Amino acid sequence: MSENECLIEASPEDVFAVLIDGWSYAAWVVGASRIREVDPSFPEPGGRIHHSVGAWPLLVDDTTTSLEYEPGRRLRLSLRVWPAGHGEVEFRADETPDGCRLVMTEKAVSGPVALLPAAVADLMLHPRNAEALRRLKLLAEGHRRMDRRST
Repeated sequence: MSENECLIEASPEDVFAVLIDGWSYAAWVVGASRIREVDPSFPEPGGRIHHSVGAWPLLVDDTTTSLEYEPGRRLRLSLRVWPAGHGEVEFRADETPDGCRLVMTEKAVSGPVALLPAAVADLMLHPRNAEALRRLKLLAEGHRRMDRRST
């Protein structure tokens, strides 16, 4: 299991506005290259983001499915990471005086990465997830600035 944390100068609602916008997924998820479709029910449990990973012409179509959703607090997703297997990622947000503390936890559920010792899997997942949170932070803070301009 790998855990990353990020302090974001935006409200949990602004952070979740990005997290639950399936069409923004490729903008912050490392490796996702395009969004093909987002189920209307996403982020409710069972709703899916249909995306592709890789770079053209070596694109693989895949999906991410919502498992649990608490608005502005928590989102848990099931990831199909072909050919590496399946994983789960959870985002938990806590309000802070300056915005939000977001914790991202990822674990491999099946496939080759699930067979690795936890410390080795973390060496693979931690840097990628740190970059994903950096991108998410930029989007959420930009979202907050846009909201302030419109009021």
